[in-house]
Amino acid sequence: MSATPLSGTQHVLRAGALEAVVASVGASLRSYTADGRHLTVPYEADEVRLSYRGATLAPWPNRVVDGKYTFAGEEFQVALTEPARGHALHGLSSWLDYEAVETADDRVVLRAVIQPQTGYPWRVAVTTTFALDADGITQTVVAENLSDTAAPWGTAAHPYLVAGDGVVDDWYLELPADRVLEVTPDRLIPTELVGVDAHDPERFDFRIRRQIGPTELDHAYTGLRRTGAVTEVRVTDASGRGVAISWDGACPWVQVHTSDKPGKPGHRAGMAIEPMTCAPDAFNDATYPFDTGLIVLEPGAPATASWSIRPLG
Repeated sequence: MSATPLSGTQHVLRAGALEAVVASVGASLRSYTADGRHLTVPYEADEVRLSYRGATLAPWPNRVVDGKYTFAGEEFQVALTEPARGHALHGLSSWLDYEAVETADDRVVLRAVIQPQTGYPWRVAVTTTFALDADGITQTVVAENLSDTAAPWGTAAHPYLVAGDGVVDDWYLELPADRVLEVTPDRLIPTELVGVDAHDPERFDFRIRRQIGPTELDHAYTGLRRTGAVTEVRVTDASGRGVAISWDGACPWVQVHTSDKPGKPGHRAGMAIEPMTCAPDAFNDATYPFDTGLIVLEPGAPATASWSIRPLG
């Protein structure tokens, strides 16, 4: 292994039976275990991260369709980082090397700055904290606009949850969401926001826990039901053992992906559950007849979002 691993500086956090390894490149949750049992799909320290595993996504999660958007009356074009579909995928921060500004046995605070560039001419500081305790890990992301004008903003996590042995087909999903964003089958361009029981409930409605089976999903959900102030999604095996991810109202959307990569590493090896502050293609907010959740980040103003992942069983 090279002096500096390909995934950057490694920050090992421990609390009780839990261990988390956070890699500095992309502020990524590289590994997360309970008594040695994987709760997320891991990757090696000296490995280029695949499929945005565990990465912090900013200043937008998901896609900007065609990489084009209009903000404050000005048109912008960002680089197309999803060539097969022709979109700008998952923002600009996932390959930044975050600097540690605070470390402890159970906590690390990382910071990076998104610099003004073609298609996104704003400077935004991103500070993220990973805090581990005996119950689970919580990530908090705080953005601060260092520019003189307002900037469009969104953020998300990208963990691939692991319920236990087997693959996605063997596991069970409980997803308390009433609406799903339908997309085109080839390019995943948003088309219509509908009830999960409207067109294909067998595919989309997991409000009551049931086996995932061969279902293929790469869709955003909203209309999230909350217990108190929190939405919780659970991925479990037949016995109920598995993992839960929860978040508050700062993330009114969640992307759910069954990790369908036929013939490639990681095919249906984990269930991506991605709490998002905004919908796919939210930078084109004005083109949609629903609230995308796009954040307009004013100069000097912060925006905060957080989520927690804990073992079940």
